[in-house]
Amino acid sequence: MNARVQALTGRGRARRAANGSAAEGAARAGLTARGVIYLLVGILALQIAFGSGNRQADRGGALEELADKPFGAVLLWALGAGLVGMALWRLSEALFGVTGKDGHTAKKRLPAAARCVFYAFVAYSVLAFAAGAGGGGSSDRQSRDVTARVMDIPTGRWLVGIAGVGIVIAGAVIGIQAARRSYHKKMKLGELSPRVRRMVDVTGVGGGVARGLVFAGAGVFAVRAAVDYDPDRVKGLDDTLRSFADTPLGPWLLVLVAAGLVLFGVFSFTLARWRRV
Repeated sequence: MNARVQALTGRGRARRAANGSAAEGAARAGLTARGVIYLLVGILALQIAFGSGNRQADRGGALEELADKPFGAVLLWALGAGLVGMALWRLSEALFGVTGKDGHTAKKRLPAAARCVFYAFVAYSVLAFAAGAGGGGSSDRQSRDVTARVMDIPTGRWLVGIAGVGIVIAGAVIGIQAARRSYHKKMKLGELSPRVRRMVDVTGVGGGVARGLVFAGAGVFAVRAAVDYDPDRVKGLDDTLRSFADTPLGPWLLVLVAAGLVLFGVFSFTLARWRRV
């Protein structure tokens, strides 16, 4: 009986720690780090749209851009640490539940677990880059290499196609939720002045719709790769962004999407300050 009480007490302490100041600090550091990456990727995409970019508009290009700044090495390590915080925060959500209604259901906790894995990988790549062991790399090449390996297995073509459809759906959901301002449920709106709230809505809606469009575009290329049985059809973030310039709207669609990614970076900063954790 005592052992059971101790176990329950230990679990309660772990839950309180996960929902306490440590988890809050990790979440806010992670959201800030995510904002930095999206801000830099958006700026790089804008440079490409106006013909002055010489770096890829993806995480690798963002890291190279950051490394060239004063105290670049320190900034890279800080960025990596922030992303570790993001992964740990998502891990705490997966283990102990997400803030808000139905936060303890599998519907909420499983996506948190998936986000934990994703941000753990991103954090590793950033820290590896900071340590001089690579980790940046081209998102386009990485996407093609992974797709080629998956297609080598018997059901690989179907897996790529299903993943592509899933990414398209995820992009649509991201865009729709942003347009509906679903993020309001996660924010401390009572602490926002009317001016700040307008800024949050401009960056949240514009940034979320642009982010969803990029996800959907990448998913479409994955579906095409599966249909054509050609891994070279897959596009990473950089090539997906550049493809917007090949539409009838020309580079102006890329400008709009790139500006949206800059807005999403700013929106992440507002979440770091006013999100309920």
